[in-house]
Amino acid sequence: MKNLKLKAARAAMDLSQEELAQKIGVTRQTIGMIEAGKYNPTLNLCIAICKALNKTLDELFWEE
Repeated sequence: MKNLKLKAARAAMDLSQEELAQKIGVTRQTIGMIEAGKYNPTLNLCIAICKALNKTLDELFWEE
């Protein structure tokens, strides 16, 4: 399942995948795969992404 909430939050902060990846210490490909739903990130990575985007885990990763 694609993570459109992550993509929207990243775009709202005017960050590219590369810029977000650099902030949290992963590759651009990792961010792309998370957004595409092809990679299930660890809890620590989810938390790092949330902190970088000023969002909660529920806001970015909770599935309805």
